[in-house]
Formats: sequence, structure tokens, C-alpha cells
Amino acid sequence: MSHAYLERVKRYLLDFQDRLCQSLAQADGHADFVEDAWTREDGGGGRSRVITEGAVFEKGGVNFSHVFGENLPPSASAARPELAGRSFHAVGVSWVMHPHNPHLPTTHGNVRFFIAEKEGEAPVWWFGGGIDLTPYYPMLEDVIHWHHTAREACAPFGDDVYPRYKRWCDEYFYLKHRDETRGVGGLFFDDVNEEGFEQSFAFQQAVAEAFVPAYLPIIEKRQNMPYGERERDFQNYRRGRYVEFNLVYDRGTLFGLQSGGRTESILMSMPPVAHWAYQYQPEEGSPEAELYAHYLHPREWLEEADRA
Repeated sequence: MSHAYLERVKRYLLDFQDRLCQSLAQADGHADFVEDAWTREDGGGGRSRVITEGAVFEKGGVNFSHVFGENLPPSASAARPELAGRSFHAVGVSWVMHPHNPHLPTTHGNVRFFIAEKEGEAPVWWFGGGIDLTPYYPMLEDVIHWHHTAREACAPFGDDVYPRYKRWCDEYFYLKHRDETRGVGGLFFDDVNEEGFEQSFAFQQAVAEAFVPAYLPIIEKRQNMPYGERERDFQNYRRGRYVEFNLVYDRGTLFGLQSGGRTESILMSMPPVAHWAYQYQPEEGSPEAELYAHYLHPREWLEEADRA
């Protein structure tokens, strides 16, 4: 695989970052993204774009990075021993949006490409990424819309693609120490290369392009719903789960820190405010209890909707 493939992916991701920021800033209607370009001493760099104190978004970021080097970080080489002794390039866009309104879900996505090379041997490469949704006061119709959009993005690539990557998302965004999912899932994929470069790249683009039509209709429906101190306190308590997952389990966070990435950009995904409470239990029959009872364990959302 020549570096022409890497450059194609990089051009797409830079353009996607531009378009995604434009769509999200337009949805916010008040604030815009501020760009912060950075370089990595050991090779590469990126451009971080952050929005704060908007009309819709309390904090959000859309980051592009391209890092490369001669030695893989331990999080990669331990999981893939065949990569030892190879140089690498990792390029991707990741985004996390934390709205003000507790009725609006936090959301996350990323799309990435990795290639490791060694003279005299074939390159090792793959695509990865996904999109997922973390509501605090979920609406079933929003969850169904989110998953329907994800399934439509996967449909051209085979009937088994959505169920496979939906299940992987449920398993990946799972807090073992809490026995709960981080949210209501979506898609998660990694090590995608079995169909060749063109098909794999097309799939990555399909997932990336599905995010705006999946998320923006939820913003339009929920951004003006009234809320008070109770809802805000619960939102900040549940944001704590986001912090726990990212610091304990998230592969991207670990790879970024171990590869000498820019800490400010890696931790951009953290919410602006989060609370923890000892032995919190939602009041029986409350909207908060509804989240725990029906939304924090894997469900076949679309199959249930079809049967209803």
C-alpha cells in the first residue's frame, strides 16, 4: 500500500472535520469553533477545534490528528505483537459534544486509519471508528432514529454489518465496574480491512457521514425543552460515567497518551462539569430511574420497534 492511500484518507478527514464543524456551529447558532493547531515532537500533529458556552453546546470538540513514528506505543504493540519493529501512521477525526440541556444527549464519534510498515514486508493497515449516543433523559423515538440512521449507513455493505458493529458498540462502551453501558450505543468497528482498501474506506466514510443526520434532528426536537436544577444535577452526575469510561477503558485515550499525543486534545472529550455522589439511587418511578431501568443495558432497539 503506497502513501497515496494515506493521503487520500487524510484529505477526506480534513474535509470532514471542516464540514462537521460547520454543521454543528450552525445547529448551535451562537458560538463557533476555535482552532488550535499543534505539532508532535516525535512526528505529526493536528488541529483541535473547540466550541464553548454556545446556545446549545456547553462544550464540544472536533479534533483532527495525524501522528507517526518509528515505535508503537505499548497499547498497540501489546495487543498486536506482529506490529513490533514497524513504523506507523495514525490519522483520524474524533468528536464529542456536551450540550447544556440535559434532555439533549452527549454524543461521540471517531473515524481513523492506521498503517504500520516494515521494510521487506507487506504493510499492516485497518480502519476503525464509530458513533454512539449517551442520553440522560432519553426519548425512545430519538434512540430508534439514531439506530435507524446507523443501520441505513451500514446497509450497502451487507445485512450483517449493522448487527455486528451495533453489538460491538454495546460491548465496548460498557463500564464493567458499574455493570451498565455508557449510553444507548450505535456503531463501533475496528480492524476493518477484509474487503480491501476501497470498500473499507467507503464504509468509514458512510459511518462518518451518518452522524449529522443521526444527531441534528434530536437537537432540533429537544434543545428547547425546559429543565431545572434537578435535571442539571443528574446530567452532571451521569457525566461522571463519561469520565470514568474514558480514563479507565477507552483505547483512543490510552493510545493518545502513550504515543505522546497532545494531552489537551486527548482530554478534550471530558465534560466541563461532572459530579460524583456516594451510593446514589434514583427515586423509584422517576425519569432518572427510567434511564437505569430501560436504557443502560443492550437492547435490540430496531427489532423492538418493528414488533411494536
